[in-house]
Amino acid sequence: MGECEARLFAREGAKVVLGDVLEEQGRQVAAEITQQGGAATFVRLDVTAEGDWQRAVETAERTYGKLSVLVNNAGIVRMGPLDETSLEAWNEVINVNQTGVFLGMKHAVPAMRRAGGGSIINISSVAGLIGLPGIPAYQASKGAVRLLTKHAAIQYAKDKIRANSVHPGRIETPMTANLNPERRQLVLNLTPMGRDGKPEEVAYGVLYLASDESSFVTGAELIIDGGYTAQ
Repeated sequence: MGECEARLFAREGAKVVLGDVLEEQGRQVAAEITQQGGAATFVRLDVTAEGDWQRAVETAERTYGKLSVLVNNAGIVRMGPLDETSLEAWNEVINVNQTGVFLGMKHAVPAMRRAGGGSIINISSVAGLIGLPGIPAYQASKGAVRLLTKHAAIQYAKDKIRANSVHPGRIETPMTANLNPERRQLVLNLTPMGRDGKPEEVAYGVLYLASDESSFVTGAELIIDGGYTAQ
């Protein structure tokens, strides 16, 4: 989803800084965006490492003059019931999905103040809204992202910084491709539209929240789930 969002933002005229631990893939995406006439720079970013976030924000300001938009997109999932989840697995998910979002906002907000305002979009999940079996750490992290986003919306409104969360259902990505086929079918059966979503369908929602067209939208939850949570 992050790759799709970066490509869409660049097509719409944004100057994009991509961050990931997958350096080869990240550099390739940035190169392709540039070759197609867009503006993109890659930085190695482990979202659990505060120093990496500092360097990413500095890169954005140094390369493009300011930072106006932050999309916190990184996420991992570990399967299994709560009573069989190891502390190591729990911490791994919380560190990426929850602490990573905290660190991103912590270092983006001062840069956005310098820019005169900005928009933060945090990718949560339908798992941040309703109870689901088998993903306790993921669920806890995504619920935390939802409320941390609302905190930021209230805290930084006076700085002209907006913050909103996006809650996708099951989307066709490499992460969801590795899930149990039976679980996939269960989700599809419970989705009124009867299919997985596409990364582009999430990206357009993220683009809206980043744009001036959503200038009066903050602290909101944009659900993109084919009707899953409408039941």
